[in-house]
Amino acid sequence: MLDLHAATSPEVKASIEKGAVAILAVGAQEQHGAHLPLSTDTVMAQGVARRIAGAIDGLLLPPIAYGDAWNNEGFAGTLSLSPDTLRAVLIDLGRGLARMGVKALVIINGHFGNREPIALAARALKKESGFPVMHLDYPGMERIATEICDSKPAAPTFYHADEVETSMMLALAPELVRMDKAAPEYPTFPELFGTGPIGLDSFNRSGVFGDPRPATADKGEVLIAGIAEESVRLIRLFLVSVD
Repeated sequence: MLDLHAATSPEVKASIEKGAVAILAVGAQEQHGAHLPLSTDTVMAQGVARRIAGAIDGLLLPPIAYGDAWNNEGFAGTLSLSPDTLRAVLIDLGRGLARMGVKALVIINGHFGNREPIALAARALKKESGFPVMHLDYPGMERIATEICDSKPAAPTFYHADEVETSMMLALAPELVRMDKAAPEYPTFPELFGTGPIGLDSFNRSGVFGDPRPATADKGEVLIAGIAEESVRLIRLFLVSVD
């Protein structure tokens, strides 16, 4: 693995010449209750991306620490990019990687709101130049969470500042977690949730969805390892089509 954050230009050139694949984490600057930092989505995505890059000897890019987090803008500290801005940034980065001769780009998405801009950027790069882009949203997470977590999610596949994310943060950056402030909240979702724009602060007071109290670093490690393993499996399938 080569970490672009600390690498030199000749090192990057040599990595590209060996056929390295670029790995890019996309997170968010978004509230995660009183016990997790605003950088949670970025820390998690980069942690998973680092595992993946190590497994495939990839080129680990610095993460994008902002995303489309409009539905949490009612909470202090959340800073959001418009979907068009995020899409444009990803297209520019993809063009740069293609110009350098990078084989392909794999995007590790750590925030639900980023999905559409990422997919549109991947489509644009494919149509524009044929540059191959794969995007992953923590494959295997739901299965693993169902197997190891002691608490229930606030809604199916809705993991936010809960046992899942808190466990992953305890494994990746325990110094940033305030477990003494961890408290549960199971809000009642509006009947029309998902049918139009609804700010999460309109029906949730703490910013927590679920119960973070049973979280442990060991559970976090199981989640990270399992997500990385499944991601690597899918990436290898993707690279067969690229080759």
